[in-house]
Amino acid sequence: NLLCSDWSAGQACCDWHREEQDHNLDYEELLGCGQYKESYRADMIRWGEMKRQQDSGFFCRLAIKHATQPIWIISDCRRMSDVQWLQEEFPDRCVCVRVEASEQTRSQRGWRFTTGVDDAESECGLDEGVKFDWIIRNDGADDVLEEQLEGLLALIKAREEDSNTQNSIQLD
Repeated sequence: NLLCSDWSAGQACCDWHREEQDHNLDYEELLGCGQYKESYRADMIRWGEMKRQQDSGFFCRLAIKHATQPIWIISDCRRMSDVQWLQEEFPDRCVCVRVEASEQTRSQRGWRFTTGVDDAESECGLDEGVKFDWIIRNDGADDVLEEQLEGLLALIKAREEDSNTQNSIQLD
């Protein structure tokens, strides 16, 4: 009963790829996390910014376009405007979760800071000013991660029950 949607690497990447077809880009590689994607990442970020300037809800609507499930997980939300749109459109159903890892863990996973990319809004726009309902530390300890995910699931179930109760009260 979950919809998992990663708009930055899914449909949006596909749309960007379509607009850039004359460059003979490899769509599957763009979805990955290797050097190929990194070499086009700045261009994809600029394209995303242009789309957001034209329509601040563009990526949010893409993420939920085919949603029929009662619970949605929209991963990789990157900007305050995205969080605000989702919270305004679905105020009773939105749970805002942040996943963090230390710089050491991220480096061990192959991440290297790139000026102009990793300090852009797309990478750090939610580092301040957001009230997260839940924060998950993902530094590699599976048992710790599982415990945190169980807590998150309990929060989601409680929100769903509250929402169902409110809906039945409004119907009476």
